[in-house]
Amino acid sequence: MNQTDQAVYSDTVVRQFSIMAVVWGVVGMLVGVVIASQLAWPELNFGIPWLTYGRLRPLHTNAVIFAFGGCALFATSYYVVQRTCHTALFLPKLAAVTFWGWQLVILAAAISLPLGYTQGKEYAELEWPIDILIAVVWVSYAIVFFGTLGIRKVKHIYVANWFFGAFIIAVALLHIVNSAAIPAGWMKSYSAYAGAQDAMIQWWYGHNAVGFFLTAGFLGMMYYFIPKQAERPVYSYRLSIVHFWALIFTYMWAGPHHLHYTALPDWTQSLGMVFSLVLLAPSWGGMINGIMTLSGAWHKLRDDPVLRFLIVSLSFYGMSTFEGPMMAIKTVNALSHYTDWTVGHVHSGALGWVGLVSMGSLYFLVPKLFGQKKMYSVPAIELHFWMATIGIVLYIAAMWIAGVMQGLMWRAINEDGTLTYTFVESVKATYPFYVIRFAGGLLYLGGMLIMLWNVIKTALQGEAPLVSIPAPAHA
Repeated sequence: MNQTDQAVYSDTVVRQFSIMAVVWGVVGMLVGVVIASQLAWPELNFGIPWLTYGRLRPLHTNAVIFAFGGCALFATSYYVVQRTCHTALFLPKLAAVTFWGWQLVILAAAISLPLGYTQGKEYAELEWPIDILIAVVWVSYAIVFFGTLGIRKVKHIYVANWFFGAFIIAVALLHIVNSAAIPAGWMKSYSAYAGAQDAMIQWWYGHNAVGFFLTAGFLGMMYYFIPKQAERPVYSYRLSIVHFWALIFTYMWAGPHHLHYTALPDWTQSLGMVFSLVLLAPSWGGMINGIMTLSGAWHKLRDDPVLRFLIVSLSFYGMSTFEGPMMAIKTVNALSHYTDWTVGHVHSGALGWVGLVSMGSLYFLVPKLFGQKKMYSVPAIELHFWMATIGIVLYIAAMWIAGVMQGLMWRAINEDGTLTYTFVESVKATYPFYVIRFAGGLLYLGGMLIMLWNVIKTALQGEAPLVSIPAPAHA
C-alpha cells in the first residue's frame, strides 16, 4: 500500500472537542468559584435572581461534568478508538453532528438553568426538550463509536474501548429511563415516576452517572494515556479485564446509599450499602493497575508533569473510592449525610480524579493534534499541576473538617434532651472553612486558565497534521 493510498484518521472532531473541553472547564470552574464565594459572602449574588446559588449551582455541576468532562470524553474516546482499531471514524459527518449537538446542549443548559427551568433532579435538571436533544446526540455518539469498532482492522479490542463502550451504553440507559417525563409546556414537565420510586430511579441514575460517566469513561482514558505517556505496557492486562467486569456489575447496585434514613425500603438501603462496600475491590484493583504501570519508570515522575497529572489523579481515585464505600456504611452516613463532608468527597473525585486525568490526557493530545512535539510551555504545565493539587487539598480538607464538625454539632444533645447547638451556630462555625474552600477553588481555576493559555498558544503555533492509518501487516 502506498503512502498516498492510506486513509487518514478523522481528527478534526477530536481537535474541536479538545479545545472546547478546556474552554468549558474554565467556564464551569469559574461558576464554581462564584457560588463558593456566595456561600462565604451571600451578598455577592447582588440580589439578582439568576445569579443566586440555587440557579448557578446546577449550572456549575452540569458545566463541569457534562461540558468539561463530556467534551474530554468525546475527544479521547474518538482519538483512542481510531488508534487502537487502526481505522478512521465510522461516519465522520455524524461525529461532527455529535460535536455541534453537544455544544447546543451545553448552550441550552447555560441559558435555561439560570432562568430557573429545572426538573429538580441532581445531574438531570435539564428540561424535556434538552433531554431529547441529549438522547439524539448520545445515540449518534454510540453509532460512531461502535461503528468504528465494527470496522476495525485489528482483531483485538483494547481494554480502554471496553470502558468507553460501557460508559456510552450505560449513560444512554440511565438518561433515557430517569428522564422519562410528561411534558406540561415547552419548558415544564412532571416525572413519570412518583414518590419513593422517583427518588430510587433518580439515585440509580445519579450514582451511576458517577459510576459510568465520571468513572468508567475516565478509566478508558487512564488505560490508554498512562501506558502511552510512561512508555510502558499496562501492568496487568488480566487485571484490567477483571477490573472492567467487576466494576460495571457492582456499580449498578450502589445508588440507594444516597437515600439512607429516608422513605426508601430498608432492604434497598442495605443492598446499596453492601454493593458500595464490594465496589472497593474493583476500584482499588484499577488504581493499582494504573499506578503499577510505572514499575521501572518511577524516575519519569521527576521530569514529566503530564505523567504526574495522570498518576496523581489515580491516587485521588483510590482515595475517593475508599471514602465512598466508607460513607455508604449506615453508621458513618448518620454523621456524614447532609454535611459538607459529602461535598468534599464529591470534589476529591471530581477535581482530583476526573479533573487531573482529563488535564493529563489533554496535555498528551493537544501537541499531537496540532503537529507539535510538546506543549508550548512545559513550565506552565508544571505550574498548573501544583496550583491544581494545592487547590484540591485546600478544598477537600476544608470540607472534610467542616462536614465532620457539622455532623457532630447537629447531633450533640444536652442532658435534658435538647439540642446543644442551633443550626445557625453550625453555619457560623463553618464560615472559615468556606473561605478556605473558596481559596482552593480559586487556585484550581487559576491553573485551568494557565492551561487554556497554553493550549491556545500550542494550537496557534501548530498545524493540523495528516496522520496516516498504519497499513495492515499483510499489505
